[in-house]
Amino acid sequence: MTEAAALIRDQAPGFTPKLGLVLGSGLGPLAEEVEGAVRIPYTALPGFPRSGVSGHAGAVVLGTLAGLPVAVFAGRAHYYEHGNASEMRVPIETLKALGAEALLLTNAAGSTVKEVGPGNVMLITDHINFAGANPLIGTTSGDSRFVGLSDAYDRSMSVRLRSVAQRQDIPLAEGVYMWFSGPSFETPAEIRAARILGAQAVGMSTVPEVIIARYLGLRVAALSMITNLAAGMSDEVLSHAHTQAEAAKGSARFKTLITAFCAEASVKGL
Repeated sequence: MTEAAALIRDQAPGFTPKLGLVLGSGLGPLAEEVEGAVRIPYTALPGFPRSGVSGHAGAVVLGTLAGLPVAVFAGRAHYYEHGNASEMRVPIETLKALGAEALLLTNAAGSTVKEVGPGNVMLITDHINFAGANPLIGTTSGDSRFVGLSDAYDRSMSVRLRSVAQRQDIPLAEGVYMWFSGPSFETPAEIRAARILGAQAVGMSTVPEVIIARYLGLRVAALSMITNLAAGMSDEVLSHAHTQAEAAKGSARFKTLITAFCAEASVKGL
């Protein structure tokens, strides 16, 4: 982490991001909106993951988005790639070392609510760790590893996302995100269980990153781009290609929301 942060400072001297952004499947084009961009591939940064998933470019982009200094992580590594829930720990630790205050996570997700179909954006208000893995397993930091998650999703950031969505006339659903390990999609029975347990969306990422960020003291907000109704709720054949295609269709609405959020944060602070 220390070496990665030093390399980033060498390429972007004097730059301090206020916000980190992790871009999910099909949402990578938002990185192209960053002004004065310095783009560094993950392969050039020690400890950064090597994502093998299409739609995840694997680069950190530093610059300003609507006036707010940001570090955009264009792509993530997933638990299902190597069986390691802490794959994104070094990038998030590096973000903290660079001086960031908060992290905004995004993902593509399936909806368990018929009324919230493809193209909708959902604000994550809580999560269920159905995968059962934890990125802090093996951490030898004494009592600090026992991270409280009652306030995992920052209330003030969520309030701002709601108000920005309303002003931009963007419908914003809200709900609980359930993390499945992947890479296989969920079964209809698992989706029925998810609905009973109180999940409005399901996916294969984000939760480990929330846990790591809260462990490091970063404030967190998260958004899901709904790309499909979950298994058993429609006749759609689920695939990663389908996820990417549907995320791309809804990306304009998504970009508008995040850009407006950053514009307000640049003036009023996070």
